[in-house]
Amino acid sequence: MSEEGGKSQGMKVMGINDIQNTPCARESILHGAGGSLVAGLVHFLATSRVKRSFDVGVAGFMLTTLGSWFYCRYNNAKLRVQQRMIQDGIKNKVIYEGTNLDPTQKKSGDQ
Repeated sequence: MSEEGGKSQGMKVMGINDIQNTPCARESILHGAGGSLVAGLVHFLATSRVKRSFDVGVAGFMLTTLGSWFYCRYNNAKLRVQQRMIQDGIKNKVIYEGTNLDPTQKKSGDQ
């Protein structure tokens, strides 16, 4: 990766996506590589079949990568929703602070 004019070129997998700027992509691929290694090695130690162990490793890569990707993206979406709710709450607090609509003020029975 070279830097030209302050811009760094991101890493691309099969020329499709820029992994560096895609959320969860790097972690998902690393988890997939680990899952592939574990699945293939365990299958090989259990059966001593090389070709089938390779196939199990590829399947382990795909399943682990997709599972990690969806889990991470779900958590990021959930976090964004929580942040949006907090921002709206802060905005409403600023708008209603000091007015009759302020929910933090004690309401007396005389009003």
